[in-house]
Amino acid sequence: MAEVSNSNLYDLNAGTHDFSGACVVLVRTEWNAAIVDELEKGCRNKLQEFGVGEIVTVTVPGAVEIGFAVKAYWECKSRHLKTRPHAFITLGCVIQGGTPHFDYVCKTVTESVTQLNFILDVPTIFGVLTVNTVEQAHERLGGIHGHKGEEAAITALKMILLNLSLKK
Repeated sequence: MAEVSNSNLYDLNAGTHDFSGACVVLVRTEWNAAIVDELEKGCRNKLQEFGVGEIVTVTVPGAVEIGFAVKAYWECKSRHLKTRPHAFITLGCVIQGGTPHFDYVCKTVTESVTQLNFILDVPTIFGVLTVNTVEQAHERLGGIHGHKGEEAAITALKMILLNLSLKK
C-alpha cells in the first residue's frame, strides 16, 4: 500500500532553493468541490511555504477537461517569459460510481497528463484522486495516506529543480 511513510518525498530543504521567480499553475475541477478545495488548500500552503512567487488557479468543469486547460494555458503563456509556468499541478477527485464512467474518466485524465509530460517543456503533476469512496478521498487529505495536495506541490518543486538542472 502506498503510504507517505514509505517515501522520501518530503525531503526538500526550504532554505536551499529559491522559488521566488517560479510560477505554478493549478488546474482544478469543479466536481467533488469540497475534496478538491482541500487538495488545493494543501497544495497552495506547501507552495507558499517554499516561497513560490506566483500561484495561478484555473478551474475546469471535470477531470476530462484538465488536459485541454493545461495545453491551452501553456500555448497562451509560454511565449511570455515573465508569465511562463514552471510547472502545472492537476487537482481533482473521481469517485467510483455504479457505471464504467469512472474507468473512462480515470483513463482519459491519466493519459492526458502523461501526454502533456511528453509535449510540454515543463512538468505536469498528477494530483487527481481516483478513489472508490468519499472516505478514501478523505484519507488522502491528511490521513494515513498523507495529503495528496501537499505531495503534488512538493513533486512539482522537485521537478522544477530537475528541469532547471537539466537545462544548464
